[in-house]
Amino acid sequence: MSEWTVHGSRTVYTSPWVELDLVDVEPPGQARYEHHLVKLAPVAATVVVNVRSEVLLMWRHRFATATWNWEIPSGIVESDEDPAAAAAREVLEETGFQVEASALEPLAYNQPIGGMSNAEHHVFLARDAVRVADPVDTHEADRIEWHALDQVQQMIDDRQIVAGVAVTGLLQLLARR
Repeated sequence: MSEWTVHGSRTVYTSPWVELDLVDVEPPGQARYEHHLVKLAPVAATVVVNVRSEVLLMWRHRFATATWNWEIPSGIVESDEDPAAAAAREVLEETGFQVEASALEPLAYNQPIGGMSNAEHHVFLARDAVRVADPVDTHEADRIEWHALDQVQQMIDDRQIVAGVAVTGLLQLLARR
């Protein structure tokens, strides 16, 4: 199969966080049509593990899905920022733990909704986090706790961990053990 032909696009909506475009596309052997494209900034996330084989998780509510769940620290990569630097910044802002960007290990990369979005998730692994402050982004989590890595698969199965970037990173870590 060959690539789709893109004849042009027009922006329908834009904000600092999201852009919605209608793209004039032509799949191979098919008629042209306008396809929705949601453009998002890249996201950086970190699975933080301690020497006791526990992962640092944040209990939070997501209004869009009306879901409470455990997540890993994550956030938008700024336009002039390296994904690892963004991941380290987000860990500090959301949890109060400091990790060195240069010590982060790439853990996973995915495009969570490739058919409709340019979204990218960069997931890193941090092993030497040090608590240095209270979280700055206090609206990000109701609780921040360490959970045994051995319990993570069951937490995913029980839908206590449902955020795509968290599931991806945690499953990658479990697969590499």
